[in-house]
Amino acid sequence: MEKINLAYRRKDDQLDGVLLIKTVDVRKSSNGGLYLDLTVMDATGEMNAKAWNWQENMAVPPANAPVRVKSVITEFNGKLQMRIDRMRVARPEEVAWEDLVPTAPRPPQEMYDELVACAQSLPRSEFSRLAVALLVEKKTKLLYWPAAVSFHHAERSGLLHHTTTMLRAAEALLPIYPYLDRSLLLCGVIAHDLCKIDELGSGELGIATEYTREGNLLGHIVQGVAHIAQIGEQLELSRETVLLIQHMILSHHETPEYGSPKPPLFPEAQMLHLLDMMDARMFAMHEALLTTPRGAFSDRVRALDGRKLYHPDLDD
Repeated sequence: MEKINLAYRRKDDQLDGVLLIKTVDVRKSSNGGLYLDLTVMDATGEMNAKAWNWQENMAVPPANAPVRVKSVITEFNGKLQMRIDRMRVARPEEVAWEDLVPTAPRPPQEMYDELVACAQSLPRSEFSRLAVALLVEKKTKLLYWPAAVSFHHAERSGLLHHTTTMLRAAEALLPIYPYLDRSLLLCGVIAHDLCKIDELGSGELGIATEYTREGNLLGHIVQGVAHIAQIGEQLELSRETVLLIQHMILSHHETPEYGSPKPPLFPEAQMLHLLDMMDARMFAMHEALLTTPRGAFSDRVRALDGRKLYHPDLDD
């Protein structure tokens, strides 16, 4: 049995190995027969797959189940697609989770400890108390929660990965812009996406396949603003402290079309948006170029408005 490395496969490749089911639906074809429409994945990427001629009495494997597949990579409408010829639930000895689930490059406890140490170091006590309280409250899920369903940092511990990277970038920029308030900016970085834990549905595998009811109806920005009000009241924080962090959460996507009803209205809020956008875009570019040969252009990257990226042909 082979390690599949899905993102590096090409048309006509024949596969025999273990993949993880991300989503699965039973559908009816134009001739009235049943088939499975799946998204399968491993640590390198994901792909649409079809299991044709599915029988009504056959058990449908659930999402997040590891399955052993014999399949062929085909192409449909210019995109690679997998035709599954045989499939069964994988045996425990066949499953290597590190090969199936994309995971942040650093240990989650290490990233969490970095955030807590930063929160404790903030010179303004109210921002420090707020940031520490948020991290302690969210710790259990934060250790494995992804930051997205399919865009940036859609990986196990991706929310920690995104937040710690932004934090390091913020620390590097603070000496360049000395008028920025360190406590305000770094508390905003820590707080800005924490309610993705309430927006996204995920299990301990760190795979988000859908939004929660609250996530669909409200979204992490609105949820975050409400949550800061609640925690601020519990900690008896000043109205100014609460209001500033609420505005940073509310405005960190900058424009209404991306979910922010207000643009950033003070420098720390503007810097939070720039850090968030920079980290998301750099992650998306890095991921796309991992599977793009040097001197070639990538497939269109949805997270970057469909642009095709060029992989510079430079020596190591």
